[in-house]
Amino acid sequence: MGVTSSNKQIDATQIDCNGTLKVTLALSAAPDISSNPTDIVLVLDRSGSMGGTPLANMKAGAKAFVDIIEEATDNTPDGNIGSGSRMGVVSFSNTATTDTQLITSVADLKTAIDNLNASGSTNHADAFTKATQLFDPMSGNAKVMVMFTDGKTTAGFPPEPVAAAARAQGIIIYCIGLVGSDGTDVNVLNDWATDPDSSHVAITPNETDLEDLFRDLAANISKTGATNIVIDEILNPDFTIINLLPPTKGMASLIDSHTIQWKIAALGVSTNEGASLEFYVHHTAQTSGEKPVNQSVMYSDAEGNMVTFPNPSVTVDCNGTVIIEPCPVPVNITISGCDDAVVFDMGDANLESLGRILQLNVTLKHICPGRRVAMAVSLSEIDEQGTEYPRGTKALTIPAHTGQTCQDVLVKCLKFVLPEDLNVSGSTPNTICSPRSFKARVIANYVDTDFQCCDAVITIP
Repeated sequence: MGVTSSNKQIDATQIDCNGTLKVTLALSAAPDISSNPTDIVLVLDRSGSMGGTPLANMKAGAKAFVDIIEEATDNTPDGNIGSGSRMGVVSFSNTATTDTQLITSVADLKTAIDNLNASGSTNHADAFTKATQLFDPMSGNAKVMVMFTDGKTTAGFPPEPVAAAARAQGIIIYCIGLVGSDGTDVNVLNDWATDPDSSHVAITPNETDLEDLFRDLAANISKTGATNIVIDEILNPDFTIINLLPPTKGMASLIDSHTIQWKIAALGVSTNEGASLEFYVHHTAQTSGEKPVNQSVMYSDAEGNMVTFPNPSVTVDCNGTVIIEPCPVPVNITISGCDDAVVFDMGDANLESLGRILQLNVTLKHICPGRRVAMAVSLSEIDEQGTEYPRGTKALTIPAHTGQTCQDVLVKCLKFVLPEDLNVSGSTPNTICSPRSFKARVIANYVDTDFQCCDAVITIP
């Protein structure tokens, strides 16, 4: 089947200046349909919201899907699906209808698609039920369901358990969504689809894209699995990669702060497989607007699969963002060689921005007498994804105590200044009084050894 789906998602539609996004790249692949017979059921939404152009575009896409699968099974456009594969059609509105059984006749499949009319509400549960009933549990064919819908469930039982039961039977579920009048929810489609969700779901707000979505899915289903996959992701210069997680399959490397290369040796060669890669990006430009996250995503493999990833955009809001002030102009101070105490008036100092002061107290345990201690405290701030941002380091030497035994030493008043414009951890970053989360680390070691000079009287005869 080749690469059956590809997707790119972000976890937010709007961020502030200097905000952070999680990006997910995903794709799935399956074996060649000509040597691995497959039963496919098209599950098509014909509810009232599909009337007019959406229905016409869906029909064109579904019929193109049938043609591509038919030719791929026997390499001959002879009007019949070959090599043991079959296809069926289920449509739904208030209830679902089995428009064809699993058959091989291209003409009968297209007639069933052409006869669809739009009316009524949307019953996804019955659609999944009728489609599942078409598959023969005793058949050795692979089982694929392609669900198309343009809206939310408005009739019947909740569809999630029915879709889960279908997946439990080994049925691979793909979902194609059109953002219709009652608002398709991509999270719901992700719940229905086979894992990984992001590589089995495609959604578009534009009905004219439907035919292309059906064609792409059919073209990829008809090819063999993919080998020697290389994906090069280049970010929009407004964003910087701050954290790259290990992919579920293959290896990913950070070429520079804007470029990732992901390599997969083989995917979907012997069975249906999905792979995903997650990474975090940080907005670094100081301009507002709707911005695409990636500049380009390039795909290649040994089989020549044609793979296109979406280009999601995020709205960046820089209104009210505080730009970090430049460092103050330094005041030069000179101490002459013979001055051991100097008083110098540095002039006036102005407040630069709002901030807080964090004071830390640390107890050093069991410090022995006569031993100085070198201590460092490192502070970082934690955002909601667990990413750390440095907020300063204090290094100091603790004087030796003169007690008779080892004892605890309390170090007080380690102060860190925390400007509010650096807040990344609150529920509403960059706002006054938002809670902030930090991690502090303490490192301490003795400076001195226990070596002491010994007085000795030496007599030389």
